Amino acid sequence: MNKIPSVNLEDFLSDDIARKQKFINEIGNAYENIGFVALKGHFLDDNLVDNLYKEIKNFFDLPVSVKEKYEIPGIGGQRGYVSFGKESAKGKKEGDLKEFWHFGQYVDAASKYANEYPDNVEVNELTEFNKVGKQTYQMLEKTAKYVLRSLALHLNLEEIYFDNFIKDGNSILRPIHYPPIKTEPKGAERAAAHGDINLITLLMGAQGKGLQVQNHKGEWIDAVAEPDELMINVGDMLSRHSNNRLKSTIHRVTNPPKESWGTSRYSIPFFMHPVSDMKLDVLDNCIDENNPKKFEDITAGEFLDERLRELGLKK
Repeated sequence: MNKIPSVNLEDFLSDDIARKQKFINEIGNAYENIGFVALKGHFLDDNLVDNLYKEIKNFFDLPVSVKEKYEIPGIGGQRGYVSFGKESAKGKKEGDLKEFWHFGQYVDAASKYANEYPDNVEVNELTEFNKVGKQTYQMLEKTAKYVLRSLALHLNLEEIYFDNFIKDGNSILRPIHYPPIKTEPKGAERAAAHGDINLITLLMGAQGKGLQVQNHKGEWIDAVAEPDELMINVGDMLSRHSNNRLKSTIHRVTNPPKESWGTSRYSIPFFMHPVSDMKLDVLDNCIDENNPKKFEDITAGEFLDERLRELGLKK
């Protein structure tokens, strides 16, 4: 597969059974072969997207001394600001050429997970920042729920199989700023080759060149979305749960050509995580004599903790 397939969520949400099945077949085939799709018909409207970009640009334009007030020690970077070069890909010593912010789950005080998550960090300098971030988080979470429903049906599970695992799940919305490059990077990229940790990732801001996906032949393919599309890929948790039937694909964000070093890039991934006690044990119906069980049993919380340590975000 040498290009990223495009699908439309409106097909899945349709009352037409044939349209719904067409979506399930298309996304299932894409995730078994390349691990990425470009998705139209999501729940983000243009006004919300414009407001979000405006707010995150306003935040990253703040002085470093102001941004660093929102870098909270002791929580593995799970909320608030993470400064430039702090995160590196698994097995890579050079820090990625980016800074970012984390919005996390919004749980009711009565939720059994309320004490598990750090509080979201409020930016005092920007009155709309947190409100717009929360609205975006919730629309992406809603979009992800229906994508996972389609994948449950593709895997011959009950349609709402994932619903209880993602309600109050440990999902993260991460606005990223790749600042202008001022000197020749020594082995560092904007985001080095990596796979995502979570169930699925919904990416805003893949409209320009830079994001690349590695196909099964080891070739790097440009992943460029249309303005009305989200790029959505499988993460390691879902790959593991499906015994690698659904592929978590290695991807990266390359440095721009030298003539474009002076420009910033912004992208906004939403990492859809389940609750920590979800068992990621390989599904029985993804095991057969040709596909023996490939992974040990583990919970989502244990797996996340392991990976955050590998990324240098948790000691």
